[in-house]
Amino acid sequence: MTQRVLVVDDDRTVSDVVCRYLEHAGYEVSHVGDGADALTAIARRAPHLVVLDLMLPKVSGLEVCRELRSAPQGVPIIMLTARNDETDRVLGLELGADDYLTKPFSPRELVLRVRSVLRRTDGVPRSERPSEVLTDGGLVVRTGPRVTQLGATELSLTLREFDLLAHLMRHPRQAFARVDLLEQVWGWNFGDQSTVTVHVRRLREKIESDPSNPRRIVTVWGVGYRYEPTDA
Repeated sequence: MTQRVLVVDDDRTVSDVVCRYLEHAGYEVSHVGDGADALTAIARRAPHLVVLDLMLPKVSGLEVCRELRSAPQGVPIIMLTARNDETDRVLGLELGADDYLTKPFSPRELVLRVRSVLRRTDGVPRSERPSEVLTDGGLVVRTGPRVTQLGATELSLTLREFDLLAHLMRHPRQAFARVDLLEQVWGWNFGDQSTVTVHVRRLREKIESDPSNPRRIVTVWGVGYRYEPTDA
């Protein structure tokens, strides 16, 4: 099955290059130039991934990101931001974007990032994926269908949040540096380690009873993070 990528960018020069590289990599690519058209296109036929510029006319990229994260289909998002837009970049990650690139960027690197994100789902229906079940007290992670439950509540996690949680739960009490998590969860040997920090903060907000005093995902000062089982 050919995976579909929607490119949302009002800069025609950038979008033409991005679309050409993604098509050459074997993806079915469509393009829109503003946030309103992006939401319409996604509602009509959800892509497997969205490449989303944050600076858009009509509806901002941040608002598109917010709308997608409130929808049930869980479309992965790679943000494109200007180099000096650190505040928007962090906000985009907090809203649930799975990855980001700062402009100007290498189209080849974007293709690698798209492949990395899409590898997490492989285009296989959730019901047909082999499943591993990770449990800790009332927290249950089923890796095949990519479902996370806390008690009777199903949690809404992004792809990266899910992968990060599953990775930490597979290795309880093991401390991981941020650079190691970038490599082992994101598949990067480069990148901004603050991405890990943002995703940890978002996970804590979803799985901890008191995110400011976490019991499950704890900080190892000078190192990074570890998962501490609560039912031990």
